[in-house]
Amino acid sequence: MERKLWSSFCLWLILVVHPLWMIMVSANMEGDALHSLRSNLQDPNNVLQSWDPTLVNPCTWFHVTCNNDNSVIRVDLGNAALSGQLVPQLGLLKNLQYLELYSNNISGTIPSDLGNLTSLVSLDLYLNSFTGPIPDTLGKLSKLRFLRLNNNTLTGPIPLSLTNITSLQVLDLSNNRLSGEVPDNGSFSLFTPISFANNLNLCGPVTGRPCPGSPPFSPPPPFIPPPPISTPGGNSATGAIAGGVAAGAALLFAAPAIAFAWWRRRKPQEFFFDVPAEEDPEVHLGQLKRFSLRELQVATDSFSNKNILGRGGFGKVYKGRLADGSLVAVKRLKEERTPGGELQFQTEVEMISMAVHRNLLRLRGFCMTPTERLLVYPYMANGSVASCLRERPSHQLPLDWPTRKRIALGSARGLSYLHDHCDPKIIHRDVKAANILLDEEFEAVVGDFGLAKLMDYKDTHVTTAVRGTIGHIAPEYLSTGKSSEKTDVFGYGIMLLELITGQRAFDLARLANDDDVMLLDWVKGLLKEKKLEMLVDPDLQNNYVEAEVEQLIQVALLCTQGSPMDRPKMSEVVRMLEGDGLAERWDEWQKVEVLRQEVELAPHPNSDWIVDSTENLHAVELSGPR
Repeated sequence: MERKLWSSFCLWLILVVHPLWMIMVSANMEGDALHSLRSNLQDPNNVLQSWDPTLVNPCTWFHVTCNNDNSVIRVDLGNAALSGQLVPQLGLLKNLQYLELYSNNISGTIPSDLGNLTSLVSLDLYLNSFTGPIPDTLGKLSKLRFLRLNNNTLTGPIPLSLTNITSLQVLDLSNNRLSGEVPDNGSFSLFTPISFANNLNLCGPVTGRPCPGSPPFSPPPPFIPPPPISTPGGNSATGAIAGGVAAGAALLFAAPAIAFAWWRRRKPQEFFFDVPAEEDPEVHLGQLKRFSLRELQVATDSFSNKNILGRGGFGKVYKGRLADGSLVAVKRLKEERTPGGELQFQTEVEMISMAVHRNLLRLRGFCMTPTERLLVYPYMANGSVASCLRERPSHQLPLDWPTRKRIALGSARGLSYLHDHCDPKIIHRDVKAANILLDEEFEAVVGDFGLAKLMDYKDTHVTTAVRGTIGHIAPEYLSTGKSSEKTDVFGYGIMLLELITGQRAFDLARLANDDDVMLLDWVKGLLKEKKLEMLVDPDLQNNYVEAEVEQLIQVALLCTQGSPMDRPKMSEVVRMLEGDGLAERWDEWQKVEVLRQEVELAPHPNSDWIVDSTENLHAVELSGPR
């Protein structure tokens, strides 16, 4: 009996405790390895402050991604201002697939232990200060698809073992100090000379530079005709002349072929993909790059959920990395096919491609197949204004006041370009903080034209359903379905209030304090009570210029007037933000409001001059938010 109990206990240990113990050991081992990395790095911006060694599992740390088994599969520390050196313990991350350490100042050698990361798909160490040789052990990374070591100070030869990686799609070793012959067993000839550029001591056919002691690359020797055959008739001279003519003709025809073959060898190969789809012949897609579906699948790791940047009314947006190493945002339209869906997609492509301005999101390319519709944009490193105001990670500093002023002016310039410099003009129809994106320098970029429509100068577009986000929708658009550039001006005014207050345009949480759910009404209420300090985002910690806040609020109120005719044009908004004409416009507005108060509110002496912006809000179903 005791033996049976003991056997059952041992079996329980094997089936239950052992797997849990193995998971804990694995997590501890990976956590220790990452903590060793942290200890060896200087982190001036406290990017690694969440890497707490007392925690059993590193999966809760920022910049670390784990799978369902709590194994680390991604470490993303690109562009983090880190310095110091890597540690051999990184080789213990057996399930690691992505090691992103680009654009830092990490020095020292690349540990040979990285060759133990047999699950690695992407190794990005470019734009650092690595020295020494490329480890030969990297040739063991059989699943590696992206290897970017460019812009370092690496020396020595390129390991022959790298040619064993048959899965390699992107290889960039440029801008180092590598030397010797580039291995050429057929694998490396697939990569362009750019992959090895600016390594002055590299040589071989791939680089176009001959190695010392090898014959220089040259066209084949000229054709030498056989000696003339003398005939009994003594026509040897005639035969010589004929032979010379034949040789000249051969060279004449051979020279273009030789030149073409040499040009093909020097010119990087380009691949074009013909993706079948029904296209509107009236839509001209210009010089946009047409991506293949396979390219975008590889870039987004087959549209993995971990790469989702956001979701909207038209579909999901994924973060991706193209073969050239650049980061992109891939907008994948919803799979369900609706009548007119193809035309909607093509119209959006045409519209965005026409609008080129530093404060507008540039469309980089597209993909269209019978089953897929995708748009490719540059990746915006700092997300949206809304995310920076309300959803930023703990290590990211809040937007300071000068940055908010720049965002206000930049987004106004972008919208002004859409309205006044595009023919036909483009109406965005969903202007809000979530659709104002921020690049690496926190420059405002107006994005997401999914709800925009092309408009003729004389036409006002009437839709069968109101589209937009509640709290941002102009009253006349909500009640009539008619949109114009003045509906964008209204949305821009609400966005300004979001910038100033850090609050959402529509927030039921304000009801808890008996406040208005609409941001515009909440702001007007505080202005009536002369509580300007309560309007400003607490994250600014009083680090703002009160006069500038008042000016932005004035612009916002001018933009959100009930009548679209009274609102300024976006070009006028730009001038006001630049210091031209705001005082005059504001004085004029106040006089009109006083007159309107006397006429409209005379029978109601207890009413206030500020009209509730929800007065015209009807119970209609919205198709937003996006």
